[in-house]
Amino acid sequence: MASDDGVTAGLSDDELAEMYHLMLVTTLADERSAREAKAGRLQAAFYPVRGMEAVCAAMGAVLDADDKMVSTYRNLGDALAKGATLRSIMAELYGRAPGMSGGKGGPMHLQDQAVGFTATTGIVGQGLPLAVGLAMATQLDGESRAIVTTFGDGATSIGTYHESMNFAALWKLPIVFICQNNQWGEHTAIADYAPDVELAKRAAAYAMPTQRVDGFDPIASTRAIREAVERARAGGGPTFLEFMHYRLTGHTGTADFSYVPKDELAAAMERDPAPNFRRWLAERGIFDDDALTEIERRAQADVDDAFTYAEASPFPDPATIDSDVFADPEFVRSLNHD
Repeated sequence: MASDDGVTAGLSDDELAEMYHLMLVTTLADERSAREAKAGRLQAAFYPVRGMEAVCAAMGAVLDADDKMVSTYRNLGDALAKGATLRSIMAELYGRAPGMSGGKGGPMHLQDQAVGFTATTGIVGQGLPLAVGLAMATQLDGESRAIVTTFGDGATSIGTYHESMNFAALWKLPIVFICQNNQWGEHTAIADYAPDVELAKRAAAYAMPTQRVDGFDPIASTRAIREAVERARAGGGPTFLEFMHYRLTGHTGTADFSYVPKDELAAAMERDPAPNFRRWLAERGIFDDDALTEIERRAQADVDDAFTYAEASPFPDPATIDSDVFADPEFVRSLNHD
């Protein structure tokens, strides 16, 4: 960990325990989902979040139920951070009816309006204009909430990224742009598609506060997100945060990632967020080994429960095939009868 001795970003012991729990659940569920994807038991592709757990835990510690989030398809940790249940997430990945989107959307379409997990987009960069629209609505309605949108480093080269940043800065919208820079745009290293790999520097051109943050450090991440969220809620306008970490697995749960330089991956694995946070908590005497072991036991039990629940849940009723779609039901039925 990179935090100074004694500094916990104002987090209570209960909040630190919950952060460690969320990181563990994300890691364990991520690794098990990848195995299930390789075994062909999921109904949709799975996009791992390994390496991003610290930022997800920080969002969970800072964001309120009233804040809204628009995420990307690499969203397991984002959804948990915003308050979605692991049961509903896994049921969706298995294509089961109790899933977040009724088992019909998969990771590309996770959403839970009850907790402010407003939308997920499967198209790179397309979540930003949705979040900007939510931020404009928040401003017009005079509400005090933050809109958060998460995206990968590759999205910063998409046209809608630049349009969204410009619009948010011009209107001083209450939005936090969270770039989860994992160093890879699918199978392309960032240096091979970006002439300047310091994305916060690029964002600064839009005259908004920007910051590059150690994305392996949950305490530093919490400080940065809290400051940006409080600025947004207070009417101080947008912030761009670039969290530096590394994708610890392939682009998808089944993808080969032998193209990743072995020395880079080994160095990144040395900073694996959950094990390093455990060590940090223990070294500072915040929790003893028994307390940490209990958090780990609870995390494993929660993951086991969610997968058991998902596998045992029913598939969607075929009669609902033409619901939840942007089309006239009669027209859809006519197609099915041809």
